[in-house]
Amino acid sequence: MRDLKIPEQRHPEKAHRADNAQPKKPDWIRVRAPGGQGYADTRKIMRENNLVTVCEEASCPNVGECWSQGHATMMIMGDICTRGCTFCNIATGRPETLDAFEPGRVADAVQKLGLNHVVITSVDRDDLDDGGAEHFAQTIRAVRHRAPGTTIEILTPDFLKCAPSVLETVVAARPDVFNHNLETVPGLYPSVRPGARYFHSLRLLQRVKELDPSIFTKSGIMVGLGEGREAVLQVMDDMRAADVDFLTIGQYLQPTPKHHAVDRFVHPDEFAGYERAALGKGFLMVSATPLTRSSYHAGDDFARLRAAREAKLARA
Repeated sequence: MRDLKIPEQRHPEKAHRADNAQPKKPDWIRVRAPGGQGYADTRKIMRENNLVTVCEEASCPNVGECWSQGHATMMIMGDICTRGCTFCNIATGRPETLDAFEPGRVADAVQKLGLNHVVITSVDRDDLDDGGAEHFAQTIRAVRHRAPGTTIEILTPDFLKCAPSVLETVVAARPDVFNHNLETVPGLYPSVRPGARYFHSLRLLQRVKELDPSIFTKSGIMVGLGEGREAVLQVMDDMRAADVDFLTIGQYLQPTPKHHAVDRFVHPDEFAGYERAALGKGFLMVSATPLTRSSYHAGDDFARLRAAREAKLARA
């Protein structure tokens, strides 16, 4: 039986890689260890509903803060990914069969947590003909039924090996926010995200807007992987050309020595500069800080995103 707590079994594709040094984190990166009653209550609900969260699987530094407030990002379709991105701490391998009851359990957890806004993500499922598109749609519908007042944000894989029509299945379920992360600049894709294609991901986001302009689109990248400022600014331009509404930029943190090395820790002042540049390019919302992650403060950000769109329409 495979033990995903053992690094060599969790990441067999990385076992042969040379170790990369893990530099000491600067003061602005450090966070408190998880704890407290709110954290314990959220963890209990996740366990009772037999749910996986990206907060734990991807070793998110904000898990303590978010879970203490009852916010957790649900990860559907299992905890094993068919991709082996060099930055990611989610286990790689052959996933298990989809659980037909999972959408209902997610909806039940959303109701128990009393969430105003939920983020639902998944592993990549290249083993499925539709990449898990119908499972996403079923989960969205289940949450709508059980918690009709909850707004829904999805963070999807790229559906690279599927027919283009599978995207229509997800969009037809009408999530409030469709997020798909570009993760890094195109020049680093071969070393950081080798199983993906930059322009395919960009086109995916553009097609969501073409299919349903009312859905907010969102994407994010990490910095500190070896990218240059001009390359980051070009990604911003590419996203705006695809009509992406919301941009997130966060510091890459290396999960283990076998993962992609941290090139540098980007200073908060540089993040502030990226935020100013992105707002100047027309994004409705930008979150650019060292600890920014796709679903960090997602509920509050969604309220601001909706207000920004209304203000823009009022000015038109």
